[in-house]
Amino acid sequence: MPLQPPALDDRSFDQLLQDLLASIPAHTPEWSAPQQGDPGRTLLELFAWLGDALLYRANLVPEKQRLTFLKLLGMPMQPAAAAAGLVSLLGDPATTTVISLAPGATISGPAPFETLGGLDLLPILGEVFRKAPLSQDDQAEALPLLSGLQALYKLGTRPTGYYTQQVFGNDLADPAGVDLGTDTLDQSLWIALLAPKVGQNAAVVDAIGGKNAVQRVLNVGIVPALDLPDPFADVGPRAAVTHTWQISLKTDASNTPHFEELTVFADTTQGLTRPGIVRLGLPPAEVIGAPANDVGTDAQAGVGTKPPRVDDLDTQQRLVTWVRLKATTALRVSWIGVNAVQIDQRTSRKALVLGVSDGTAGQTFLLPSSQIDVDSFMLDVDMPGIGAQLWQRVDDLATLPGAVTAYTLDPESGLVTFGDNLRGVIPPQGRRVRVRSMRSGGGAAGNLPPAMLKAIAASDQTGKPVTQAITVRQPIATTGGADAESLDAAQKRIPAWLRHRDRAVTADDYRSLAESIPGAGIGRVEVLPLFKPQTRTPNVPGVVSVMVIPLKDGVQPPCPRADRPLLVTTVSFLNQRKPVAAELYVIGTEYVGIGLSIAIEVLAGFDLRVVSQQVEDALRRYLWPLSPGGTLQTGWQLGRTVRSLELEVIVSQVQGVVEVNGVQIFRYQDDRTYVPVGSNASLQQEVTLKGYQLPELLKVKVVAGPDGSGVAPATSLEPEPDSGEGVAVPVVPKVC
Repeated sequence: MPLQPPALDDRSFDQLLQDLLASIPAHTPEWSAPQQGDPGRTLLELFAWLGDALLYRANLVPEKQRLTFLKLLGMPMQPAAAAAGLVSLLGDPATTTVISLAPGATISGPAPFETLGGLDLLPILGEVFRKAPLSQDDQAEALPLLSGLQALYKLGTRPTGYYTQQVFGNDLADPAGVDLGTDTLDQSLWIALLAPKVGQNAAVVDAIGGKNAVQRVLNVGIVPALDLPDPFADVGPRAAVTHTWQISLKTDASNTPHFEELTVFADTTQGLTRPGIVRLGLPPAEVIGAPANDVGTDAQAGVGTKPPRVDDLDTQQRLVTWVRLKATTALRVSWIGVNAVQIDQRTSRKALVLGVSDGTAGQTFLLPSSQIDVDSFMLDVDMPGIGAQLWQRVDDLATLPGAVTAYTLDPESGLVTFGDNLRGVIPPQGRRVRVRSMRSGGGAAGNLPPAMLKAIAASDQTGKPVTQAITVRQPIATTGGADAESLDAAQKRIPAWLRHRDRAVTADDYRSLAESIPGAGIGRVEVLPLFKPQTRTPNVPGVVSVMVIPLKDGVQPPCPRADRPLLVTTVSFLNQRKPVAAELYVIGTEYVGIGLSIAIEVLAGFDLRVVSQQVEDALRRYLWPLSPGGTLQTGWQLGRTVRSLELEVIVSQVQGVVEVNGVQIFRYQDDRTYVPVGSNASLQQEVTLKGYQLPELLKVKVVAGPDGSGVAPATSLEPEPDSGEGVAVPVVPKVC
């Protein structure tokens, strides 16, 4: 039997008081009534309270020992991880001036955020449009018109119709996204840069065109759709998308479109492979413009390579110029917007005096906040004859010579420790220790859904507070936040760390390391040694596949699927810790879709609808890939066969079910139909899964009656988008 280390003394206040009261007859028998309110009893309660406080302090000794042991192992408690995301900003519509915002603007909401970069807040609005292909029916209906246009303009091929569609118009990201290859005629998204109000166009052009020889920069935020259609696709470094950014220029009387390629000053999207910001240098005001968008001015507005025709009069009057994103390789975009900036859930502080050195060895200073971002932390010491000198942060003072001006930082607790002149310099006595700059914060509270952040407090590049009203738009959820590690969780890491020593060799090493990735939100990890996912081949020497399943609340479909950011994060973390010769793949989950029809008899007095819902919930819990799924309630086991007799047992355990008359399993096909599974020799239905597959319960139908085998789950089909070729011609869509 394993030994559990007990507390040094686990008596409570009440137990201590009862011990004292029990000793009264032996020591003071004349005290016969120690009731509540008696002065003597009050003294005993006071001593019991003091004893309880002393025992609490004594029982903390093991906590300190655990912390010390973690530090000796070189694995201190992990600080909180900060959530991150994107926001776009909109200035006061009444003004047409540019505001150069400094980094570190505070965005308020359920959790505080800060901007990570500077921004030229341009007095513009950005609306995104695409040239959407017509459906086959609309294309056939427009055929006489298109044939007439072919003859009128003497085109070599019949033109292809399109309709102009605004996308991302609600300032929120679209998870499905827009595929520039199949959802547009010209592989492009068009951003209309608009003046806030009619009549401001000339002033806006002067502002964004950088008068006085100041080139302005347009911050474009972009969120590529990164879901993987194949869970076993290779998630190595993603190839950068081949693309160009262009801006429309002023035209002559012929309205011939002219475009200029924009210079990319910075790109945190790594070639449109991840969410981030693209900073584009704008041309001078003298050349900024757009082709006529009104068919009354230009009969060929929107035709061919011209920007999409927008028939809304207000948009036409406020149009300043077009920015075009054209991709020549595959790209699907979930959101794109202007005046965008990246944010994370941390708070900055500068010029913070910690105290004065007393000249002793091993001095410690506790920062006023914990969960420190080590990359932004800078500390200086006031040195004699030099002034404030920046000191070096190191991981361990024990490896340093005595002459090095260095310190260690525990980011979780915010504790700064200096040396002893043998291992790092002691700060001179009487000299000030100051934090030059630091950022702190983080936690799961920063994982916010879209549209939760609304207000901002910013300063310009000179440090002057901005008084102009600024609107914040949050198109995507902020993700990546994780709470600081608890002492118990850190202690649980010790056995695994002692086994793998931050190196992945065995299957358990890969599993425990993947589960320890901070802020990843991984709910389950499965390791498949010798399995090559691209070919579904087992027993391949040197190959190891790690399957990750993200956390998800509830048990409603769809089952949780790892997206590309999670897979990339995991493979990057494990690649640094695997053997050089190992061939590592981090993969998602391949689900086998099933449907169920259940025939039951309900006990008198129970509502069929309520019992049916409880039956469905019980089945979904049982087949769920995460806890409480499976027989062990840790998630359905990989490759485990789904059997109808087991499902009957689960249904029979639901309160109100008096009889299970039948269970019919349906298998979901690629053509979006359900096919019933036949019974085997043992008179039960089975869905056999391969060792890398899990079931996904898509539909459940519960009926009252003798047999449910003929009742198939309902399903729906969605039409596939059509695409066209040739010269793009705008067509006014029908409105019902």
